Amino acid sequence: MEFRPDNLSCDLFLGGKLRILQPKSGYRAGVDPVLLAASVRAFGGDSVLELGCGAGVASLCLAARVPGLALTGVELQEDYADLARQNAASNGIGLDIYRADLRNLPDQVLQSSYGHVIANPPYYLRDRGTGSANTGRDLALREQTPLADWIEIATRRLKPKGYLTIIQDAERLPALLAAIDGRLGDVKLLPFAPRIGRPAHLVILQARKGARGSFRLLAPVIMHQGDAHDGDRESYTQQIGAILRKGAALNLDPVKKK
Repeated sequence: MEFRPDNLSCDLFLGGKLRILQPKSGYRAGVDPVLLAASVRAFGGDSVLELGCGAGVASLCLAARVPGLALTGVELQEDYADLARQNAASNGIGLDIYRADLRNLPDQVLQSSYGHVIANPPYYLRDRGTGSANTGRDLALREQTPLADWIEIATRRLKPKGYLTIIQDAERLPALLAAIDGRLGDVKLLPFAPRIGRPAHLVILQARKGARGSFRLLAPVIMHQGDAHDGDRESYTQQIGAILRKGAALNLDPVKKK
């Protein structure tokens, strides 16, 4: 099943570098996949697998910053998988998309290993709150597959020393840390707070397969200037604005003391 053309919008990402088709109603990518893409430490020639790629925003934002990647995406919902293919083609980016449940990956993915696996899993537990009447939005935001399964499947697809990079709601951090325990090392955790003095609402976790580096909790990234929301989209901090409008990278490597 495909989205009807009159139910699609064409949205600009990275200051207009990317034109992305998204449904007007249903799950729509916003800031989070752009932050995810900015945090991936990839180089030309690297292989990247995105689990739950939706309309392809994270992978395409990463490709806009790092040319020459071998990109693969897996998406459960057929209509979003089709949008990801269209978005990749219209932006001139090579991205192989497979419509599949991550618990039943196609042979082409199972027979491959990747230097990077990235993911933006659903934030909300299935049994918490009221689900969306829109099936596509509900599937994208409410957990169908346990977070631990996402981590296990991602780890299996990584090359030795490969990187897992995942963005998640801060409330799910205990489950996220429990899921990587004994599977991945060299863990870096980057919190995001909406404003100075506010609790973190998002985290990006990056870890490596077969690595033994110590756990590092990084200083939080502040999303907005000022003390209160003023309805002005330009209230993003300089760092976040550079990521969203120019495709700047997020450095998860702490500054080393000289």
